[in-house]
Amino acid sequence: MVVAALLLAGLAGALALTALARRSGRRTGPAAAAGAAAGAGGGALFQVPLGFCTFEAGRPAADVGFGLFLMAVGVLLGLRLAWTLLDPAGAAERAKRGDSTTHGVFRGHPFLPWVLLAPTLAVLIVFLYWPALRTARLSTMNVRLGAPRTADRCVTNFTELIGLNAPQLAGVALLATAVAFTLAVALRRRARAAVPGAGVTLEKYAGWASTAGVFGALWLLYLLWTPGFQRVYVVTLIISAGTVVLGLSISLAVAYLAYQPIRGASLYRTLLVWPYAISPPIAGLIFFVIFDPNAGIVEHWLGQLFGISLPNYRQNALLAQIVVILASVWKTLGYNLLFYIAGLQTVPGDQLEAAELDGANAWQRFRHVVVPALSPITFFLVVTNLTYAFFDTFGTIDYLTRGGPAGETSVLMYEIYLTAIPGRDLGRGAAQSMILFAGVIALTVWQFRSTGRRVSYGR
Repeated sequence: MVVAALLLAGLAGALALTALARRSGRRTGPAAAAGAAAGAGGGALFQVPLGFCTFEAGRPAADVGFGLFLMAVGVLLGLRLAWTLLDPAGAAERAKRGDSTTHGVFRGHPFLPWVLLAPTLAVLIVFLYWPALRTARLSTMNVRLGAPRTADRCVTNFTELIGLNAPQLAGVALLATAVAFTLAVALRRRARAAVPGAGVTLEKYAGWASTAGVFGALWLLYLLWTPGFQRVYVVTLIISAGTVVLGLSISLAVAYLAYQPIRGASLYRTLLVWPYAISPPIAGLIFFVIFDPNAGIVEHWLGQLFGISLPNYRQNALLAQIVVILASVWKTLGYNLLFYIAGLQTVPGDQLEAAELDGANAWQRFRHVVVPALSPITFFLVVTNLTYAFFDTFGTIDYLTRGGPAGETSVLMYEIYLTAIPGRDLGRGAAQSMILFAGVIALTVWQFRSTGRRVSYGR
């Protein structure tokens, strides 16, 4: 089966690159050979470290399917690399279309940049890449915390999280996702060939189609997990989306107000930034005190002013998630304000004056001049806030709710901790951390390929 899978991967690679070469007017022979090599090599990329264990006799169907999925991902990576090598001019053109920033050119000795980068690369290798490789290895093993012996589990730590309970719905979700992304690609190609006015409209439709594809992919992923992991998945999405959307909206509004010319503005802005210096556990502790059902100031004010008594947030799932989101938003507020206040200083004053002369009111000037001018900063903050929401909310959640009630605030990062440390199962914890890592990478890539295209750098 291994040989057949590799041959199939090589054949698929040869056909794919042959089709690309024929469409671009290149020689098909070298493209077919490169595609076959890239397909077979890509197919073996993840399987060689695993020793092709997913195709061993007696393996469950989920393991075999997961192995084929890894091969497909490897084939796509291999084909992308091979086509880049075969068509370097086209690759440079695609990179230029995707990155409109102007990069500097180093004119010294070609080795000097690598010497200057060596300390950073050493730190990244020791503290990031090597631990990531060790985590990937750990995710394929049965490792108990404190136990001296280990055993290989192939991909069982991953496939135990997969429970396809509704295959028909999963098929619909897969079809909808494929249609949406295909439509987005087709619209973008037509937008590049269209006249400028129509191109902008087509790009907008392509963005909507791409967003629909992402929602379809999120729905598909939800259907793939076991019921227990579906809860973790949904909680992670709710808290992460709430933190990013609410945090950026409040930060932009506060920054715009704080930027107005008022007396003592510098001191006011400095005080707004100070939550950035507080660690997530301290933020969790502060909101723990604020929303405490017995002595919290929120309960006191609501009772005194409106006669309202909030339910105990530690026993109410919705309120617990809202409190976690508010604490995370407050923690990131200072960081976002720093960038937005700096960005507001670069908004062209002549454009604001021109808009005012044309009769635009304050909201129209903010919507059509200020917000587009801040799009590079917003794009950067979306990525960094998303990373914070996925990886750095552990301390806040641990102090506020400890994942409760009934796991309704246990995001994937906190679930990894519960599995690996109290549960003492390092292998399963490592597998969940690899899933989280892959999810963040996928969302970041989508952000760069969709939102990043609509960012204006004012050139």
